[in-house]
Amino acid sequence: MRGRFGPPPPDGGPRLQRVDRTGPRSGRPTLPGPATELVTLPSGVRVEQLITGAGDPMTVFAHGLAGDITGTRPLGSAVAGRRVFFQFRGHGRSDAPAGPWDFGDLASDLRGVADLAGATRALGVSMGAAALCRLLTDTPDRFERVVLYLPAPLDGHRSEAATRRLDRLLASVESGEAAMIADAVEAELPAAVRNTPAGWSYLRQRVDQLQRDGLAAELGSLWSAPAVPDESLLKGFRGRALVLGCLGDEIHPASWAERLADLLGAELEIYDRPAVLWTHRNDLRDRISTFLND
Repeated sequence: MRGRFGPPPPDGGPRLQRVDRTGPRSGRPTLPGPATELVTLPSGVRVEQLITGAGDPMTVFAHGLAGDITGTRPLGSAVAGRRVFFQFRGHGRSDAPAGPWDFGDLASDLRGVADLAGATRALGVSMGAAALCRLLTDTPDRFERVVLYLPAPLDGHRSEAATRRLDRLLASVESGEAAMIADAVEAELPAAVRNTPAGWSYLRQRVDQLQRDGLAAELGSLWSAPAVPDESLLKGFRGRALVLGCLGDEIHPASWAERLADLLGAELEIYDRPAVLWTHRNDLRDRISTFLND
């Protein structure tokens, strides 16, 4: 296994926090997250996961690029049954195998977690949505219901905004400086949320997590080829799908949400502005839970 910016120790346990007095302060430390576990997938890759809830069905949640378990948990807060949240390779405490990687590798991570947990439903965010699409092209009947939230383009092309965002984030994590990481992360927040208690709490959590766990440089190689070999294969999906997009997001164009909804025969909702989790949190949570709980 290859390391990453901020490499984990040999046992895969938490990394020590760097001492850095330049980072943002909210007046209180962030609370520790729930205890996660490392599981070994059939591919041999170890990934970090968290299982919450009780009963059936089981739903797997796949985060976006540079995301984490904490960022996807709000999307499942009202979803019935058990929920398994995990970190893709190169994120959190999950392994970072030698690259380059492609979406077939991410689909393998997603499939491995879903199979071990017995998940029959899935939600993917951005990069996680692309990985879910790749899995569906290989196995159209793997899930009964799927949710694609802010799906990333599948054609291998990325916007300049997306490239700049990842390059800046990787450079900030490599620097190890909390202030530099905070500047990169703050750009993800809508202006109305910055300098608010909620914004500072999010910023502190993200900085702490990225300093502690790092990110793998191999993530930059993912878009060197299309996420799926043939988009038309998505028409083979026979379950139910919900696609959630928004206007005004350079990284997640609404046109891709519309395109995927058509291919999957999915229900479609396009929000009127970006940063949906901040601006329409309750509606987003209700739409996801209503669809998956029905």
